[in-house]
Amino acid sequence: MKFKAEIDIMPLKALLDPQGKAVTSSLKNINLGEIENVRIGKHITLEIEASSEAIAREKVEEACKNLLANHLMESFEFTLEKIS
Repeated sequence: MKFKAEIDIMPLKALLDPQGKAVTSSLKNINLGEIENVRIGKHITLEIEASSEAIAREKVEEACKNLLANHLMESFEFTLEKIS
């Protein structure tokens, strides 16, 4: 079976997000000051071949923990959808 994973990786809330701060500041400059606390992250999509959804989830979790997200600075969430 084939699955599609949609992964969102974000900086930990306790850490400063310099890109988010810059965007928040720039929004004020274009008269959108009511938008606050912007956080910038990454969105990754991938497809995985696995015999079950449980195995696909394990593989995506492993990829996130070991390669895609820096666990010291980032958190991740993902959804998984069967595509074939």
